[in-house]
Amino acid sequence: MKNIEEIYTEYFDMIYRYLLCLTKNDDLAEELAQETFYKAIVKINTFREDSKISTWLCKIAQNLWYDEIRKHKKSTLNIEEIVFLISDEDIEHKLISNE
Repeated sequence: MKNIEEIYTEYFDMIYRYLLCLTKNDDLAEELAQETFYKAIVKINTFREDSKISTWLCKIAQNLWYDEIRKHKKSTLNIEEIVFLISDEDIEHKLISNE
């Protein structure tokens, strides 16, 4: 098997372009591509050579993208949730306290 530097050199552009198609964001694609190779280094001993390394890397990248989506879903509140969490009295109390 190739060493990690050879794998990075050979597959980074492919993984970046794959993530760019998923994310539609250059910075996020770059960040996730870097994280993909970090995870690959950490988990290289779990790679079974019954598939292509590119397939394995794409799966890692895809899972990181799914994690990113889930993270943003949890952190994003819709307007009804915000109104419920912050009542008018709370806002008024905070404004008075700040004055």
